Amino acid sequence: SSFRSNHHNPDQRPTVIGYRRVGWDERWNEWWDERWGRRWAGVSHGVWPIGYHGGVQMRSPGVPLISFRRSLFTGSLLFDGPTTPPAANSPASRPPAAPAAHGVPTTASATMDLSSDDDGFALQVQSLRDHLSRIRDAVGQTIRGKDDVVDQVLMSMLAGGSILLEDVPGVGKTTLAKSITTLMGLDFGRVQCTPDLLPADILGGPIFRPGTGEFEFRPGPIFCHLLIADEINRASPRTQSALLEAMAESQVTIDGTRYDLRRPFIVIATQNPGGFEGTYPLPESQLDRFLIRLAMDYPDADAEVALLLDPPQTEIVSAIVTADQFANYQSVVSRIGVRRRVAEYLVDVVTATRADPRVQIGVSPRGSKMWLSAAKATAAMDGRTFVLPDDLQQTATAVLPHRMSAKSSSATHRDLCEIVADIIGCVAVPT
Repeated sequence: SSFRSNHHNPDQRPTVIGYRRVGWDERWNEWWDERWGRRWAGVSHGVWPIGYHGGVQMRSPGVPLISFRRSLFTGSLLFDGPTTPPAANSPASRPPAAPAAHGVPTTASATMDLSSDDDGFALQVQSLRDHLSRIRDAVGQTIRGKDDVVDQVLMSMLAGGSILLEDVPGVGKTTLAKSITTLMGLDFGRVQCTPDLLPADILGGPIFRPGTGEFEFRPGPIFCHLLIADEINRASPRTQSALLEAMAESQVTIDGTRYDLRRPFIVIATQNPGGFEGTYPLPESQLDRFLIRLAMDYPDADAEVALLLDPPQTEIVSAIVTADQFANYQSVVSRIGVRRRVAEYLVDVVTATRADPRVQIGVSPRGSKMWLSAAKATAAMDGRTFVLPDDLQQTATAVLPHRMSAKSSSATHRDLCEIVADIIGCVAVPT
């Protein structure tokens, strides 16, 4: 579109004579850094002077061309000052070549290669956001007053991570897991963990067939898209360890034979708080396999009254997406762009967890990778093709605390969440 101001520049003030929005990524930022020596903050959907590559042209007699840009973090227009257009067909007038790979660049000068220029990719992200919104609304008909928990679970599933739901019995942990699984069109298996549960009860094993005189492998409930492990901390440590390989590598090894699990494969485990009779605390190596650890908590008073007077539907009969669509959305999430400065911010926070005097063991590199995956999924659910520091901050207390060990033996998971929040507040955010 185009427009013209109402005044006639009696004092030589610049007049907007053309406008055009342009979507572009940090390759332009790097190029202009090299050509014109400007150091711009993170830019998305910027505006450029007409005659360069579209944008806002502001010119009046005797006044140089003036350009503006839009800040990635604040959304405000930032003034770049008078500029001089490059000569036609000069090297400065040609845009840079696109980098070959997506994700975090490996060179110091590169910033990132976003997929936001690809209209098809942006449409996929929008489709993901629309379907997730419908799933969120449908789950809300079954689970009242837990929208934030539902969002975190959906984020973790999109990132391909397993989920640990911890709270007292009867607050809807299993109902939440079953509802989301059904809405996503995934096949699921369910295991009710007890102290006498054996690894073979989860993985399966060989069964002797007298008719043929041979052993035949019978797959266990783990051979599904999503495994619901109810009250996982009631199972013995030996049985808990049977899930380690499955959660880390999406495969199991039985009698020396490796079996690949279905893709996607996700575990949603529920557990009662420590101290309940007949529970076995999960070891650190097992906790580190879960992408997020959440507490359902009790519903608020209004939600509980509504639960009594207007009972929610208990069965969801139709899926909103298919398993193939969900797998495609996971692939979309993996393509979300990450600026180098955002990755450096992530590393700064993780490094701070290792140096904090209250912490004995900080977040591992595997935890860093899983945190970034969670941030990508959060960005996609928000309809964006790139990660912001806000995405990391939003997921920090769900992803990081259970990967850390406090020096105090009396420290709880809530104490670790407070430590993470303190660190997030102290580490400088990129601008």
